[in-house]
Amino acid sequence: MTPIDPETIHDVEGVPLHSVHRHDVVVVGAGLAAMRAAVEAAKDYDVAVVSKVFPTRSHSGAAQGGIAASLANEEEDHWEWHMFDTVKGSDYLGDQDGIEILVREAPVVVREFEHMGAPFSRTPDGRIAQRLFGGHTKNFGKGGPILRACYAADRTGHALLHTLYENCVKEGVRFYPEFYVLGLIVRDDVCSGVVAWDVVNGGVHVFHAKAVMFGTGGHARIFRIASISLSSTGDGPAMALRAGIPLEDMEFLQFHPTGLYIHGILVSEAARGEGGYLVNDAGERFMKKYAPDKMELAPRDVVSRAMQREIDEGRGIGGKDFIHLDLRHLGKDKIMTQLPQIHELAWKFMHVDCVTNPIPIQPTAHYSMGGIPTDNDCQVLADGKAKKVAGFYAAGECACVSVHGANRLGTNSLLEASLFGRRAGKSIVRFLRTEPALPDLPADAAKEAIEEIDGILSATGSEKTGAIRAEMQQQMTANCAVYRNGCNLEQLRAEVASLRERYGRIRIDDKGKTFNMDLIDALELGRMLDVTEIMVASALNRTESRGGHSRTDFPKRDDANWLKHTLAHRKNGAVAFDYKPVVITRFQPQERKY
Repeated sequence: MTPIDPETIHDVEGVPLHSVHRHDVVVVGAGLAAMRAAVEAAKDYDVAVVSKVFPTRSHSGAAQGGIAASLANEEEDHWEWHMFDTVKGSDYLGDQDGIEILVREAPVVVREFEHMGAPFSRTPDGRIAQRLFGGHTKNFGKGGPILRACYAADRTGHALLHTLYENCVKEGVRFYPEFYVLGLIVRDDVCSGVVAWDVVNGGVHVFHAKAVMFGTGGHARIFRIASISLSSTGDGPAMALRAGIPLEDMEFLQFHPTGLYIHGILVSEAARGEGGYLVNDAGERFMKKYAPDKMELAPRDVVSRAMQREIDEGRGIGGKDFIHLDLRHLGKDKIMTQLPQIHELAWKFMHVDCVTNPIPIQPTAHYSMGGIPTDNDCQVLADGKAKKVAGFYAAGECACVSVHGANRLGTNSLLEASLFGRRAGKSIVRFLRTEPALPDLPADAAKEAIEEIDGILSATGSEKTGAIRAEMQQQMTANCAVYRNGCNLEQLRAEVASLRERYGRIRIDDKGKTFNMDLIDALELGRMLDVTEIMVASALNRTESRGGHSRTDFPKRDDANWLKHTLAHRKNGAVAFDYKPVVITRFQPQERKY
């Protein structure tokens, strides 16, 4: 850590000098996007990673199936094929200039991981092994599924996360684990750091930096049934929103088809990539009705809608709200070699041995396509369009670049996080070479954060945060899930407004400062409500069905009116909208069939 020089840094009101930290770069979050940026920038500059969990507990470690790249290790493949699949998978809402960057640089990113020491599974001749995944095809969709997903058994995210952590340590990155970041310090479109709460010891800290990068992850925990970690509460997008930055395409949230029944814990798409079947109560492989060419390897939005329809029409197992994922025909050896974690999760959480019995599954809230708007170099856009925030970058699930559009293909998430985290690091290095001085740190930089903390600790209301959070998650699952309609969304918007009003009357029992998880729960809930309000308003505003956003009252895709990105922000206490065009280069929109 660079020593603080009192002559070059002003006191921050309400924060002792020893709680003001100065680094060239502050990275918030510690998943793949965050740590890949940190590794890249730390080669030249002093980098700190600030995270509310210990880095190796970040949600990236839960990703299972693989990372996409057209390596052609197992069969012929080309980046153009990968690009077509990604554009089509996005339901033509993905920006094609960004998608071309994604697929062109993918082989480089994967090989860099290999050289960093990532333990990929191997082909018999020693190359990185690749498997099938939904939506990835040969010859611009004219052929069958393609072996494109590079993997480490079914623990790919875990392997890559630990690889990056080790390389961060090697490069001398300074970690601040268990610091909850409360807000950005942004004045006149210049970012000068963040304000955070020390979870372990209590107290507000200020991190003063030349550049700040957000890799804070997604927000699917606003739903009751979700595959992501409990810490994925939309902190990054909520902080950007509070700083006056609009959020992009927040109506689009992906529901993964195969979450463990009730728990929502992810059963990787690798299970279907290795040949698993989806069957209904009659034992029928029902995907032949919905995607006859791709079957279980259709994109996730297609499979989730098919599963939900089977359940809604009474063909769930035993008439209940789940169907079966059947792996039995794969055999014990293949399951234990290629899918060992899936076997373990099914046994531990459902007491199901998938070698001998099918796994009960249901669609589960999984991935946030929308988020903080950035350009292709990961710099945050102050207006969502062209105006930039100097010194502020974002990548991974909290950001919207936008390469996923309305629906993400499996294995493109680890790729996006790693690749754009890498690009963010490179962009930051270029920025710091031209802007060597620390920006001014406002004396009142921590004022709002201190007031928020004091307000929660001293609140004497009657509402409990757990009850509000549970109601929010239940309402979102009931009214804004796989299928939506205007009537339910209007009702949900009123419910969210009521929950926000109740949040103003909370009280927490723990008034202390050391490891006060009541306080953290309250802070997270406030940000989740911010994100929920924007998502519901955006879903109500988009009167079409596209990708992960499927409205029963507007069942068709409407390119004439809605081939555009949504930009949502707060204006005079309400949600207001702006729009920007989708970047189309190589592939014109066409009907999406599988």
